Amino acid sequence: MDIFSLIMVVILILISSFFVATEFAIVRVRKSRVDELVAQGKPGAKAVEKVTGNLDGYLAACQLGITVTSLGIGWLGEPAVAHLIQPLFALLGLSEAIVSTVSVIIGFGIITFMHVVIGELAPKSFSIQKTEAVSLLVSPLLIIFNKIMYPFIWALNGASRFLVGLFGLPPATENGEVYSEEEVRTILSSSYQSGEINASEMGYLKNVFDFDERVAKEVMVPRTEIACIYNDNTYEENLDVLKKEKYTRYPVAEEDKDQIIGVINTKEFFNDFLNETPKEDFKGYIKPIVHVAENTPVHEVLTKMQKEHSYMAIVVDEYGGTAGLVTVEDIIEEIFGEIQDELDIDEIPMMQRTGEDTYLLNGRLLISDTNELLGTEIDDDELDTIGGWIFNQLGEAKPGLSIEYDNYHFTVKKVDRYQIKLIEAKKINKDNEANYSDDQTKNE
Repeated sequence: MDIFSLIMVVILILISSFFVATEFAIVRVRKSRVDELVAQGKPGAKAVEKVTGNLDGYLAACQLGITVTSLGIGWLGEPAVAHLIQPLFALLGLSEAIVSTVSVIIGFGIITFMHVVIGELAPKSFSIQKTEAVSLLVSPLLIIFNKIMYPFIWALNGASRFLVGLFGLPPATENGEVYSEEEVRTILSSSYQSGEINASEMGYLKNVFDFDERVAKEVMVPRTEIACIYNDNTYEENLDVLKKEKYTRYPVAEEDKDQIIGVINTKEFFNDFLNETPKEDFKGYIKPIVHVAENTPVHEVLTKMQKEHSYMAIVVDEYGGTAGLVTVEDIIEEIFGEIQDELDIDEIPMMQRTGEDTYLLNGRLLISDTNELLGTEIDDDELDTIGGWIFNQLGEAKPGLSIEYDNYHFTVKKVDRYQIKLIEAKKINKDNEANYSDDQTKNE
């Protein structure tokens, strides 16, 4: 009889482990992954979809199975083990009361240990690590169990919903995965660290989140770097601009850059020129151009450009003047990084590592991106770019001028009139601090 009871205990522990593994699997499996498995026609995927679609009901089935098996383990296991070890203690000459008590305690401990380790912890750990495989395997069996025990499960589930409803909570009818941006960032970071996504993919995904926070003035080409043609210029004068700058599109100004009236596409002009059907002047090639405010979110700028079928937008400052321009390429680069063609050989990269803890920074690099790259904490409340911040700190723009901030030496390398174009950022350490002091002395 005791042997039979122990065999039943082993069976019940295995059944308990099945329900524990099932419970963790159906709770942890991602709905998005389930949809993929169903689309792929994976065996068992439809069952998983059905289970996760009625999570409340199937969790009740798991709980019923765990509870019933736990009661059976306790009812059969403890007396059987106690009865087997009782003769051993009787040989010690102890009283019957002591032998009975000690046997019950030890029997209870052995059964509890086996139940917790084999029936709870082990299947839980396995299910957490192999969630997808376990859910595909156990879901069809859980559906069958649910059908057999439906009256009991229905009653238990109804009582549970009633109690939960008293606290104003809805039933857990699905495992709806809704994550905040920070949660998604954390998930992506974990996936990157585990090797599920590579560095490039991680960079693109991060840029997608940062993209929503960008505004037009942070991605625009500044007014001083805009190459435009003028409505009142002669054909020859405007052709000289096209030959020198080599862009595809140019904004058209009336008298100065604060009065941009449109844009021309050189493809149209050169097509007519090659066909020997050019228009009388450049005015015939002018097309409307989009105007946006400095603080317009980049995603709204892109939407407006798509709606207006425009590749270029003029950024207007608070005084109504031209602050800069934004192209579709500028916006795309916010996600995929710098895009340089065969004519961009003179373009300065936003960031270039030249040595250990040494970087060359484009003056237009955003302060927020600089802080992320260097680990600094430069305030960007009033200024947007690292070049603008250094100019504000120095009060002038001259090559060779340096400042020290947040354990970095920032040295101006290249300027264009009053605009700082290129900066060297070098981390301060014991090896180069003395050299930097010597260089500063020489500069002075």
